Amino acid sequence: MEDLSQKRKVTIMIAIIAAMFFSAINQTIVSTAMPRIIAILGGMDYYTWVITIYMLTSTIATVLVGKLSDIYGRKPFILAGIVFFIIGAFLSGFSRDIFQLITYRGIQGIGAGIIMASAFTAVGDLFSPRERGKWTGIMMAVFGFSSVLGPTLGGWLVDNMEWKWLFWIFLPLGVVAFIMIMMLFPKGVRKKSEKIDYFGSLFLTLTIVPLLLGFSWAGTKYDWGSWQILSLFGGAVVFLILFILVERVVKSPVLPLSLFRNDIVTISNTIGFIMNAGMMGALIYLPFFVQGVEGISPTYSGYVTMPMSISMVIVSTIIGRMITKTGKYKRFALAGIPIMIIGMLIMALMNSVWLAVIAMIVFGLGLGIGMPVFSLTVQNAVRPDQLGVATASSQLFRNLGGTIGIAVMGTIMTSSLTGHMKDAMTSGKGVDMKNLDPELAKQLAPFQNPEMLLDQPKLHKLQETMPQEVQSVLTQMIDTLKHALSSSLTTVFLSGAALVAVALVLTFFLREIPLRTSNKLPETQKQGQTDKATTASSV
Repeated sequence: MEDLSQKRKVTIMIAIIAAMFFSAINQTIVSTAMPRIIAILGGMDYYTWVITIYMLTSTIATVLVGKLSDIYGRKPFILAGIVFFIIGAFLSGFSRDIFQLITYRGIQGIGAGIIMASAFTAVGDLFSPRERGKWTGIMMAVFGFSSVLGPTLGGWLVDNMEWKWLFWIFLPLGVVAFIMIMMLFPKGVRKKSEKIDYFGSLFLTLTIVPLLLGFSWAGTKYDWGSWQILSLFGGAVVFLILFILVERVVKSPVLPLSLFRNDIVTISNTIGFIMNAGMMGALIYLPFFVQGVEGISPTYSGYVTMPMSISMVIVSTIIGRMITKTGKYKRFALAGIPIMIIGMLIMALMNSVWLAVIAMIVFGLGLGIGMPVFSLTVQNAVRPDQLGVATASSQLFRNLGGTIGIAVMGTIMTSSLTGHMKDAMTSGKGVDMKNLDPELAKQLAPFQNPEMLLDQPKLHKLQETMPQEVQSVLTQMIDTLKHALSSSLTTVFLSGAALVAVALVLTFFLREIPLRTSNKLPETQKQGQTDKATTASSV
């Protein structure tokens, strides 16, 4: 597709961006509204599962589609991804409890994984590595714009309409994106010599699922040392070994092990894993501070996160053009990641909405500078015929990092919150329910649950129904909840910053090679990679 006219390429990119925006906006519009939805449906203990299942299914879809799109082309998978996403979004609006919502979000995740894997790979088909810098920046800007519009619109919708419209309002856009891809995207040519790696796909899926389930349930549903968690991790190890054995002998592996003999691919994917673990694991709890600690409504909560998206949109577009112009990329990663760390440290110390806004601006700047780099490094380091599977590997490690990060940070959040609540009771700062009248203690029991802070209208309504003589006790209980939640969030943000700092250290070891000006490899590089592949196959 690199030989298409520039006008046709731009037209195709508009169709790809429409599909990406449909997927991204449906994700971001839910972010600020999730605390309220959880309060309505119940099940705060399963809060992270709404996000985890989405990332779990999207991770599996991403890695499986990567190789398949190399064989069958990108078009059928982008179309299938849009269909899955529309079905999942439509059903999510009918959820009656948290378990139905988790199931339908899983279907959405399948669609999102297919769309993202196919879209980013299609950009690699259309443009040379040197040109991809500009388009990667634009695609990051699309995510940024959805992050600007989504949280604010989501907060307004959940304050003024039924929450199901969060999932339904952009469904017409999905239909438009489907029609645009159907009409504009060129049909790929199937590689008849390639065979589908069924066993590799199966064992890879069976590795990912218990691994992520283990991290999601450990420390919350089960103890880390329980037989359930150890069995899940043990199963993941067994299936990983089987997967490696299969990939060593099949002719067309779903995830070629030779990719990881390339140090650029390995280091880039490791950085993406660690960075997403720290970033996603921490940022998912930002609404808890804004809505729970500061008492801001979901509508205005979206305004707090908006500066991050705006700064990311502007900077990522500029950085993408600079990468295309200079052909250099490592310097931007080394500049952006430290700024991200500073933003997360500000989050850990924030005690007001204005400090939260400053943290968002700083973090958005770092995100816009550093994040466009690591997809480029992977795509630039592999042969064009490995573009799909290489891009999928990058998405796989990012998604794994984000999913595991959310699960681990959820464990940190829960255990820290429990510890702070116990400390408040033992230190005398909290209210000892044993010293109260049994009937009054029963009335005040709901105010011992931090989940109460996430639905401010319900909290205020309950406060108004309580007798005047217990209002001071009630205020003390709410203050205790806010202090415990705030202290727990500080621990979460510091943990996230520490992980991103590890990613920064690894970035120094990333080898930089010139960005190619064509998708066709130079003869010297082609011969070198052929020799490497021959050597790898003989091992």
